[in-house]
Amino acid sequence: MIRRLRRAMRRAYRRPTIDLSHPSRSPLGSSVVNCVVYEDGVRKPSDGDAREALRQVRKTGRGFVWVGLHEPTEAEFAVFASLFGLHPLAVEDAVQAHQRPKVQRYELRDEPGRVGGAVLFTVLKTCRYAGHESAASEIVDTGEVMVFTGPDFVITVRHGRHGSLGPVREALEEHPEQLAKGPAAVLHAIADQVVDAYLAVTDAVESDVDDAENAVFSDNARQADAGRIYLLKRELLELKRAVGPLERPMRSLATSPLPPVGPEIRPYFRDVADHVARVNEQIGTYDALLDSILQAHLAQVTVAQNEDMRRITAWAAIIAVPTMVCGVYGMNFDHMPELRWTYGYPLVIGVMATACALIHRSFRRNGWL
Repeated sequence: MIRRLRRAMRRAYRRPTIDLSHPSRSPLGSSVVNCVVYEDGVRKPSDGDAREALRQVRKTGRGFVWVGLHEPTEAEFAVFASLFGLHPLAVEDAVQAHQRPKVQRYELRDEPGRVGGAVLFTVLKTCRYAGHESAASEIVDTGEVMVFTGPDFVITVRHGRHGSLGPVREALEEHPEQLAKGPAAVLHAIADQVVDAYLAVTDAVESDVDDAENAVFSDNARQADAGRIYLLKRELLELKRAVGPLERPMRSLATSPLPPVGPEIRPYFRDVADHVARVNEQIGTYDALLDSILQAHLAQVTVAQNEDMRRITAWAAIIAVPTMVCGVYGMNFDHMPELRWTYGYPLVIGVMATACALIHRSFRRNGWL
C-alpha cells in the first residue's frame, strides 16, 4: 500500500497542476489554499467555507475537514484557531514560523459543540535542491509545513516558496482506502513527501560532493574552489538542522499511542522514521567527507606554494652567480684581474654560463626545477 501511494504521489507531482502555493492564486482568496471535506476517503462537494464544512462533518460524525493555508497572518489564522479550538502556543508557532521540527500534543479547548480529544501539532522543515540555478549562495532552499491533526480535521500551514501539498492531496484522493483512515493518514502522507524530498536533496548534494572531490584530486587541483566546499558544508548544516530533530518525533508517532494516530496508521510512520534515519546517516557521511576533501585541498595548496617557493629560490640562486661576478667587476678599481686581457670578457661570460648551468643541473636533479 505504501509503495503504491508513493508512486501515485510521484506521478501526481510530475503532472502539470495548478499552482496554489501562492495566496494570490488561491480560489478562496486570502491565505486559504483549499478547504475540503472527506468522508470514507471520498471528497465531498464543498463551497470552501471552513465553518460550514466542520458543521457538516460533526453533524454526520463521519469524515474530516482538510484546510490548507499558505503564510496566514495572525488575524487570518485566529479565525481558524477559534473555530477548531487550537491551543494559543501552537497558533503562535504556526504563524511566526522558524520553528524546530517537532511533534507536540495539545488538548482541544472545551467549548460547547466541540468534539473532545487531542490535537497533534507537527512542524516539518521542507527542503528543495536549488543547486546552480543562480549565483545565489544557497544550494538547499528550506521552508516549513505545520500540521494540526485533530479527531475530525487537518489544518496545514505552509511557509516558503516550495513544498506544495497539491501532489499529496491528489495522491491520497487516488487511494480512498488510505484516506479513509482519517486525519492521521494525511499527516503521514505529508511527512512522507517531506522526507522523500530530503532523499532527493541528499542525492543531489552527493553529486556536488563527488564533483568537489574530483576537482580536488584532478590533475589541475589548483582550480578547486575552497569556497564551494565550504558552501556545501554550510548547506549540509542547514539540512542537518531540518532533518536531525525529526527522527525522534517520527519514532514517537510510530511507537507511542498519540491520538489521533491510531494503531492502523502507526506502522507507516515507522517507515518514515527509517528514511529520516537514513538521511541523517548520509548527511553525517557527506559532512565527514567534505572535511577530508577540504583538508586535502588545503594540503595541496600548501604543497603547491612550497613548490613555487623552491622554484623561485632555485632561480634566485642561479641569477646570484652572474649578479655577483658583474657586481665585482662593476666596482671600477684600477687593479683588477684580466682587465687588459683580450679574452677576459669571453672568459668571464663563459665562467658565469658554466656556473649557472651546473647549478641549474643540480636543482633539476634534486627536483627543485
